Amino acid sequence: MSRTVAFVGLGHMGGPMAANLVKTGHRVLGHDLVPAAVETAARAGVEPAASASAAVAQADAVITMLPSGRHVLALYDDILAAARPGTLFVDCSTIDVADARTAHERARAAGMRALDAPVSGGVVGAEAASLTFMAGGGRTEFAEAHPLLEAMAKKVVHCGGAGAGQAAKICNNMILGVSMIAVSEAFVLGESLGLSHQALFEVASTASGQCWALSANCPVPGPVPTSPANRDYRPGFAASLMAKDLGLAASAARAGGVHAELGLRAAELYAEYAERGGGTEDFSGIVRTIRNESGDRA
Repeated sequence: MSRTVAFVGLGHMGGPMAANLVKTGHRVLGHDLVPAAVETAARAGVEPAASASAAVAQADAVITMLPSGRHVLALYDDILAAARPGTLFVDCSTIDVADARTAHERARAAGMRALDAPVSGGVVGAEAASLTFMAGGGRTEFAEAHPLLEAMAKKVVHCGGAGAGQAAKICNNMILGVSMIAVSEAFVLGESLGLSHQALFEVASTASGQCWALSANCPVPGPVPTSPANRDYRPGFAASLMAKDLGLAASAARAGGVHAELGLRAAELYAEYAERGGGTEDFSGIVRTIRNESGDRA
């Protein structure tokens, strides 16, 4: 069934996601503070809206894809009054669990319904409609949002109540960040031992070292032609975003008293990498830092 969707946040992720909704027959009213993002989305069939409130006023559902929790909450404060009663708000940003729950509460207080539904899969997944959505909220809200999310996804999972989607996302990305560091260290170790990248890849990708960071996003050029390593580490999934997500995971671990030694250290390493100029590179580019620092100690 075709629906009218307001999509706020048409950046590297939001733009392709909105375009995939158009491809599946939905009317999408888009808004972004960056004119170039709106223009790109418009070429894919998204109808530009003069403001976020103007888009929301006409919508059956509202999807947001924004940089942080403060942006989501500020936007909700601005647009909730413009929506029709009962409108479904689906936030696909990656934000703090507490902020996600606050967004749910504000939506409900305004007579709306809410779902947090962050994604995994990066820009490639957004463009290919092969994202994984992790949703938190009521079952009724999830059932209503499912056809919209399915138009942009290969998998849609209901993780539990308000904030559960964000909890799943930060746990997943802690695994990803730690595993990318481990894979990168293994390749640098292999180099020091005289192993070719291809040899190590052929062994590890079919043995117990197999993981997504190796098989899909290999941090060295050659073994996986589609990985960002073959494009001078052009993202992909930017290291600044990995640093942000690991920071959220680290904060949650500390707040919960969880002994997450590797997760906390991964957060520190990615924060350092981003601060030193790697923030705009793919997160797999951290292999170069590991290689350079290994050389410094040699």
